[in-house]
Amino acid sequence: MLFLSSMVILIWAALLVRFFHIQVIRANDLSDRSKRQGGNKVNLAAVRGAVKDKNGNELATNVVHYSFAIHPSEVENREQLITAFSEATGRERKYYEARFNEPVNYVFLERNLRSEVARPLLELSDRGLVSSRHGYRSYPHKNVASQIIGFTNVDNRGIEGVEKQFDKNLQGKDGWIVLQQDGKGRSRRNNAYPRMAPVDGSDVYLTIDLQYQAILQDELQRQINRTSAGGAMGVILEPATGKILAMASLPDYDPNAAATFPRATFRNRTVTDQFEPGSTFKVVAAAAAITHRSVSLHEEFNCGGGRYEFRGHIIEDWEKFGLLTFPQIIQNSSNVGIVKIAERIGPRNLYTIGRKFGFGALSGITFPGEAKGVFKPTDDWSGISIAEISIGYEVSITSLQLALAYGAVANGGFLMKPHIVEKIVHPSGTVSYEAEPTVVRRVASREVMAELTDILELVIAKGTGAKAYLPGWGVAGKTGTAKKFMAGGYSERRFIASFAGFFPANDPRLVGIIIVDEPRDGLHWGSETSAPVFKSVMKRIIQADNSILAHKPVKERPAMLVAEATRSEEVEVPTRTSAPILSYSVPVSNEEGWATVPDVRGRSLRNATSMLRRVGLKVAPLGSGTVVWQNPPPGKRVRKSSFCSIGLGLN
Repeated sequence: MLFLSSMVILIWAALLVRFFHIQVIRANDLSDRSKRQGGNKVNLAAVRGAVKDKNGNELATNVVHYSFAIHPSEVENREQLITAFSEATGRERKYYEARFNEPVNYVFLERNLRSEVARPLLELSDRGLVSSRHGYRSYPHKNVASQIIGFTNVDNRGIEGVEKQFDKNLQGKDGWIVLQQDGKGRSRRNNAYPRMAPVDGSDVYLTIDLQYQAILQDELQRQINRTSAGGAMGVILEPATGKILAMASLPDYDPNAAATFPRATFRNRTVTDQFEPGSTFKVVAAAAAITHRSVSLHEEFNCGGGRYEFRGHIIEDWEKFGLLTFPQIIQNSSNVGIVKIAERIGPRNLYTIGRKFGFGALSGITFPGEAKGVFKPTDDWSGISIAEISIGYEVSITSLQLALAYGAVANGGFLMKPHIVEKIVHPSGTVSYEAEPTVVRRVASREVMAELTDILELVIAKGTGAKAYLPGWGVAGKTGTAKKFMAGGYSERRFIASFAGFFPANDPRLVGIIIVDEPRDGLHWGSETSAPVFKSVMKRIIQADNSILAHKPVKERPAMLVAEATRSEEVEVPTRTSAPILSYSVPVSNEEGWATVPDVRGRSLRNATSMLRRVGLKVAPLGSGTVVWQNPPPGKRVRKSSFCSIGLGLN
């Protein structure tokens, strides 16, 4: 009995040791071996989310294909499968019968079937049938917005543009399933085995309007063809929200065949490339002058026949200008005039306003590779920097920065954070992100921007931007022509032509920036090359978008008559066909004690008050904002010292 008891104890002890060795010491190893031998873990790929425009039009989508195979020895209902596949694909039954009779363990029946063909086959339930889903990225609009959207690599991972920036959102999360595997290596589905369903990627909705984008790219390409330019860029955005409605740089590429295009075409140069802007940058000096009251709107500057020596450096104009007022200097893009105004402003004030406009800093757009530009602190300025910077040299900016700066003028003084993504929607329908207008800072007061807008309207009505004029609409803007800096100095043959503007001027809805790089000699002026593109783009947008027509002004806001309260005679100044200089006359009284009421509608309170007082009238303002009505009406003759009531509101 002792012997038998000892043997039982020893056997149980040995078993316990063996169990401990198996379940604890070799647990992980044996578990892995068991999984390898008895189960086969198969990856279930998630479907990548789509990229869409603001209206839901697909810009990047997936072409999903399905493949089907069988384990012939495990098929439960052979005839049902043959019939279903023959009806779905249109192949003869004999083809499938031959596939089912092949003496192998695994046979493909069909590869890469489209979703609509595969749909009835996916509903089949048979232990021997195996289906798999896979897809590839497709860009249905080819080159349209390609540099914004980007593209994916062979593994469906984003490597450019929005596809890269929002890859985690678009990618989703792959799932998996464990298939039962027998001793012969054959796999089959077993509901008792674990399974993790894939989570498809979220859809990314851009702020881009597909129609606007196509129009912008088309017009830029036409101008490249006309002028033999090396390239062109454009931005269209909403000034009130900072949402980018279109953004393009040419040459571009087709993301469906990205490998066939040079890598340089992948770059969205409106965000990544910087350039010296030239005269479109004069808006900074103009805003600083109005903000700090460095000059009067009616003050005249002697432009010296288009030539001015500044600290040993010669500043030249494109025309031999004489006496010009501050608004006329901007209207006719006089370099001499703006440099003299910059001297009044001073380096600190000019730099401060420039930084408030966002130059020399990142805009905060959620897009890879943004450049911040170059806008040096005043400690790094040379003796002539204030002159160079005031006319758009010694400073580098991006097209997006320029668009945001003019957006700040248009919306009454607020620099907005730009948005390229409208929202991100999870497959469940939950909105995980939605863009909201974000104010970066206030650049200047609403009154300052209203006065600046009046001046920019003159540029279109009578100045260098005449070819951007849209009949029936008030347009405000500025042209620019800058020499390109090449090895050894500034080129006399290579230029960047630009135009920046917005409309309607009294209730801005769209800001547009047009940059043409190296147009052929003779067409290098912004007034001749970029301004017409702005007009063509906006004209087509107006025709295509009824929502813009809803904001058409009943009557165009009258352009500012620069010195209407200081002169009684008509002022004649030299003119040029491509960029006429304003000739203006002022309604005044011919009889002592009487005055003609000027038109102050659409103007700021300060501007309207100044105009009325200069002709001898008293002002009775009501409300706040800009003038929307006045009594007595414009042009009526009244006695001096009479009251003129003006109603102010938001346009």
